[in-house]
Amino acid sequence: MSVSVEKLENSMARLTIEVSAADVDKEINKVYNRQKSRLNVPGFRKGHAPRKILEKLYGEGIFLEDAVNGLINSTYPEAAEESGEFIVSEPEIDIVQVKAGEPLIYTAVVAVKPPVSLGKYKGIEVARKELVVTDEDVENELKKEQDKNASFVTVTDRPVKDGDKIKLDFEGFVDGVPFEGGKGEDYDLTIGSGAFIPGFEEKLVGAPVGEEVEVDVTFPEVYQAEELAGKPAVFKCTVKSIQEKILPEIDDEFADEVSEFSTLAEMKEDIRARLLGERQKARRTEIETEVIDQIIADAEIKIPEPMLLTQQKRLLDDFKNQMMQYGIQYDQYLQMTGNTEEKMLENFKEQAEKRIRSSLCLDQIAVEENIQATEEDFEAELAEMASNYGMEVDAIRKYYNDRVKEDMMKDIAARKAMEFVADHAVEVDRPAEADKTAD
Repeated sequence: MSVSVEKLENSMARLTIEVSAADVDKEINKVYNRQKSRLNVPGFRKGHAPRKILEKLYGEGIFLEDAVNGLINSTYPEAAEESGEFIVSEPEIDIVQVKAGEPLIYTAVVAVKPPVSLGKYKGIEVARKELVVTDEDVENELKKEQDKNASFVTVTDRPVKDGDKIKLDFEGFVDGVPFEGGKGEDYDLTIGSGAFIPGFEEKLVGAPVGEEVEVDVTFPEVYQAEELAGKPAVFKCTVKSIQEKILPEIDDEFADEVSEFSTLAEMKEDIRARLLGERQKARRTEIETEVIDQIIADAEIKIPEPMLLTQQKRLLDDFKNQMMQYGIQYDQYLQMTGNTEEKMLENFKEQAEKRIRSSLCLDQIAVEENIQATEEDFEAELAEMASNYGMEVDAIRKYYNDRVKEDMMKDIAARKAMEFVADHAVEVDRPAEADKTAD
């Protein structure tokens, strides 16, 4: 196989790949051996007709198309690597020459990594923010823990109130007709949880045990069951039992039971330290976002269209996988939302462009500042992954061939570049005028 490269405008390149006639013949023979058992020839047992006889009977190109597809799939990755180009898009393939007994020649037009002209990336100014954890913040966390450790006791001497856990029978009607999915028995519902459509739970407050009550509600305009969206409904409900939430006292005994601390004061200090750590981490992320936004705004990059489209497709593939995890078929999602594949790709265009610009800028910063991933960085990454998955490091390492390792090292270097520019950011006080404008 031979590869030649022609540089095109706008960070594009044309690879011309030539596969020898001998390799073409080998691939045709592979296809023949796979397919011969499916072809009948008078005078031969099925699957035993010679290749030349089949080509004469069905045409010389009977096996050629599949052979060419197989050769392109197997030779392009090697050709792309041999070209020495940093390819950032899927190839646009065009067959130049294809004939049995002769070399296969095809071209692959691809986008290559575009040049990056960085502006300012050190000393980026970001607005100063004071990180404070108030006593109220700590109390709110304690209340959450208190609520998690609540108990419930059955009550019979009063109607439903907010916060109660009830057992409920219900049936819903639209225009006097029951609708699918609108009936339930012995349904456990916590009043105020927001598990039902808006207004339903609030109207059960005051309902006595054992008596049927009617709850009038209107379905939201945007609702999963489109035939019910925006329609008024009546639910006939019977509360079968009420359990009242009992909150524990927040004191030293509470702290001893729900935490590793023996006193409430110690528990509060731990909560304060945890909240501060979380806010410092969130603030670091904010700084990184502000810094990279300014860097990419100040950089000159011309993204080739195929590179952008490739990134859009990757984001869409990620979205499809998310839908599958939620048990939603992508085709159903398109039907529900009135979207098309083209619209979905367009929806991801801005995000794709930002991701590309960010990645290219960080790569260039790593080059200019000589930021590299080390073997120690790689091993630390493997160790962290092994810990997260509960596996041995050696078991993780076997999945990382040279190419995958190289990609990981690039990702690590980009993260280190992000840390570099964030470390060199300068927090400044925002002028009073800017504060007023923001308000």
